[in-house]
Amino acid sequence: QVQLVESGGGLVQPGGSLRLSCAASGFRLHRYAVGWFRQASGKEREGVASISTNDGSDNYGAPFYTDSVKGRFTISRDTAKNTVYLQMNNLKPEDTAVYYCATGDSPGLRSFDYNFWGQGTQVTVSS
Repeated sequence: QVQLVESGGGLVQPGGSLRLSCAASGFRLHRYAVGWFRQASGKEREGVASISTNDGSDNYGAPFYTDSVKGRFTISRDTAKNTVYLQMNNLKPEDTAVYYCATGDSPGLRSFDYNFWGQGTQVTVSS
């Protein structure tokens, strides 16, 4: 079965860290751009981070980040595990959201560039 499964969410205090995992089954994840998106309650989905394929003008593994997470979040691949990670440090209450991973053929932070999505994992940052 072809699927994406997110894991690693939970409840953390401000300043804490979480590592989210996006594990792919049935296809090679590294052949696609992978994006992390989040949707807070009552808000629109926004792009958080993405990592590129080795096709096109981008370097393989080149990351993109929304400004609000630069310096705090890191996206990376583990090809052997067919998994992409989002390391989240110095978490803030405004990071609270359901986090989704998705694949597409174009890197970036626009949700409409991605066509295959996981079901999401909840991240809550609160004292």
